[in-house]
Amino acid sequence: MLTRTVDITTHDGTADAFLAFPDDGERHPGVLLYMDALGLRPVIHALAEQLAAEGYYVLAPNAFYRRGRAPLFEVPDLSSPELRGAFFEHLAPMMQELTPERVQSDANAYLDFLTAQPEVRPGPVGVVGYCMGAVLAVRTAASRPDDVAAVAGFHPGRLATEKPDSAHLLAPLLRAELLFGLAEGDEPMPEFDKAVAAAGVRCTSEVYPGTVHGFTMSDTAAFSPSGLQLHWDRLLPFFARTLRAE
Repeated sequence: MLTRTVDITTHDGTADAFLAFPDDGERHPGVLLYMDALGLRPVIHALAEQLAAEGYYVLAPNAFYRRGRAPLFEVPDLSSPELRGAFFEHLAPMMQELTPERVQSDANAYLDFLTAQPEVRPGPVGVVGYCMGAVLAVRTAASRPDDVAAVAGFHPGRLATEKPDSAHLLAPLLRAELLFGLAEGDEPMPEFDKAVAAAGVRCTSEVYPGTVHGFTMSDTAAFSPSGLQLHWDRLLPFFARTLRAE
């Protein structure tokens, strides 16, 4: 497998990103992997590498590139309420900067870069996101419906809010099939489920038993080995069916 860090030109600057893909001289389906709110870091690299080992060309951008190159911060002990509260207070402005307009603009840059790579097989790509990255994944699929065939999200951020730019309102624009894995403590998604059903979008949503929000992230106290494995057990067949069909 080959891995490297690359720079992607966006409307607002330069986004650093992590790449992983098989070193076999073949072309493989492309996958855009969105990080969680804790940033582009070794655990995200590891997820990208494991997915690449299954035969995908994976691009994991630093969604917070406007604040600098990754890593922007160290993840503290999130099991401590005091440290956790202070850390997420620090993260809040970065997350708020990812407006729907900026997400769409960034998604165009990421997808243009991904689909232009000679090792990427022609055709639609997949998008997978974790926590806030799941929301970015849905917005990406809505902005480029002809280019995204599959979207997966794990312990997703809020996909339905009272705001006029809520992600669930994009359902009529979606053509991708959707897959979600929720933690036991995650908020249910009835408004999102209702919106995608009304739009005729195929969507599978499942609660993973014995997990808490962030269960795929091995560098946090939320990590669940069984939850991470169930995530792979669902994600790999999903991408194989939606991205590898001839």
